Amino acid sequence: MNLQNKAYFAGGCFWGMEELFRALPGVESTQVGYTGGSVDNPTYENHTGHAEALEITYDSSKTTYKNLLDFFFQIHNPTTLNKQGNDVGDSYRSAIFYQNETEKIEAQNFIEIVNASKRWPRPVVTSLEPFTKFYSAEDYHQDYLQKYPDGYTCHRIYFGSYLS
Repeated sequence: MNLQNKAYFAGGCFWGMEELFRALPGVESTQVGYTGGSVDNPTYENHTGHAEALEITYDSSKTTYKNLLDFFFQIHNPTTLNKQGNDVGDSYRSAIFYQNETEKIEAQNFIEIVNASKRWPRPVVTSLEPFTKFYSAEDYHQDYLQKYPDGYTCHRIYFGSYLS
């Protein structure tokens, strides 16, 4: 039985998301990159339509997709359209790239949980987009905040779990 799964999220600059997710129990590895656009082989200089995204490889015997969604909604503002911190544009949109109908339904249900919590003054604008392909970002973007601990991030833990 394969317990290794992948999840794909976008929520602003990928550096901060990677740094926070990498420490989450059950997360085996992370990779920053681009997804959700139409440009083949996108680069930092040309990724029109793609979001800066995070590929998360996780062990489903140690965490669940729902737990990853919970953490995702804790570490970015899902109510700002195409904006996180100083980053503006559709590259920085809040998005969940679902791989199957089960993930889509779990994400829809979780958005309802976040909205019902009233923790944010506005409703969630996180888009649900079918996953197509993930393109790894350039090497200098990988593990960026490990290499540059004082580097830019717009991510932090805003709230505790939505599941408690």
